[in-house]
Amino acid sequence: MKRNEYHVVPDGQGWKVEQGGKQVGRYDTKQVAVEAGRRVAHDNEPSQLVVHTADGRIETEYTYRDDPYPPAG
Repeated sequence: MKRNEYHVVPDGQGWKVEQGGKQVGRYDTKQVAVEAGRRVAHDNEPSQLVVHTADGRIETEYTYRDDPYPPAG
């Protein structure tokens, strides 16, 4: 089963949560964006939340429910 992937990324002076290039929500602070991203990821399991730094690099990842990686075998 494919998992839903969400990203917390910088957006001008704020932060946004997006999925597949579409904005799920926009927030004033990174902390609030991460909290919102975790909620939406939990509500749509199996999922992954990828949190980026202000310069766009990946900071951390959260996986919810069964992680298909590495594959069995």
